[in-house]
Amino acid sequence: MSHQTPNASESQPRIETPSASSVIEIQGLAKRYDSGFEALKRVDLEIQRGEIFALLGPNGAGKTTLISIICGLVNPTEGRVLIDGHDNVIDYRAARAKIGLVPQELTSDAFETVWNTVSFSRGLFGHKAKRSHIEDVLKSLSLWEKRKNKLITLSGGMKRRVLIAKALAHEPEILFLDEPTAGVDVELRRDMWEVVRKLRERGVTIILTTHYIEEAEEMADRIGVINRGEIVLVREKAALMRQLGSKQLTLQLHKPLASVPPALSHYPLSLADNGSVLVYTYDASETSETRVSISTLLNDIEATGIQFKDLQTKQSSLEEIFVDLVKER
Repeated sequence: MSHQTPNASESQPRIETPSASSVIEIQGLAKRYDSGFEALKRVDLEIQRGEIFALLGPNGAGKTTLISIICGLVNPTEGRVLIDGHDNVIDYRAARAKIGLVPQELTSDAFETVWNTVSFSRGLFGHKAKRSHIEDVLKSLSLWEKRKNKLITLSGGMKRRVLIAKALAHEPEILFLDEPTAGVDVELRRDMWEVVRKLRERGVTIILTTHYIEEAEEMADRIGVINRGEIVLVREKAALMRQLGSKQLTLQLHKPLASVPPALSHYPLSLADNGSVLVYTYDASETSETRVSISTLLNDIEATGIQFKDLQTKQSSLEEIFVDLVKER
């Protein structure tokens, strides 16, 4: 296994330089299996301290492989990972102690109690017993009343909360959540989002993989898109939606139109709902200098004699942006 810093090339994906200190640095990470399959292709990525970073990608894109390598569970073919300055191969123990991992699988000792399971996880990292911390973790995850219950008696959602409690038992600075809300209901999902926010407020860096687009849209500070083992893009969430999304202005007309008047043919206008709605679509990344102002458009529409009774604006959702990005690749 080699540890090499990748050479810069024009084919590198568009990745922002973090403005804050990085707690995770991934350099030229690749994973190739004996079959020849490349799960990761020279990934470069930095995670900022204290942020919530969402990693999006279709099934098989390399999300779990990337997390497994960062956490030291899988060896890379080449490249290196630094966890708060510690190489996760050379200085594995120090690097791993800073990480809490919540895996996708609900694996646990079915006949052990919640309290004992979480307490045992703390001991695995060489930490002395600290009842007050275990109590705080269980209460924050609404598990305190279940502390004496055996895991086999818990619902799937509660078992997932126990996985998070186990990951937090040794007070990690970084928490990985691999599909944390898969298979749980909407109400429980939102409860867990709130838990994640509170952890971030305490300074914990959160990295989550998810196929729930609304989860990333709701919580993340930055979003990375991975596809076929490559990081396609990394952006702040707001900037991503602003730069890659599109906006629509829809006008509800008093009278339907058979076609867009020739005087408006230079605008990107279309008709919907049997001519009763006029739609103006524009790129959200355009600047005010390059985009026609809405007031100019509306004046030109009124000049043709078209009257409208209502107007609305709509911006692309993160899901639409994500689907477009994956199609591009």
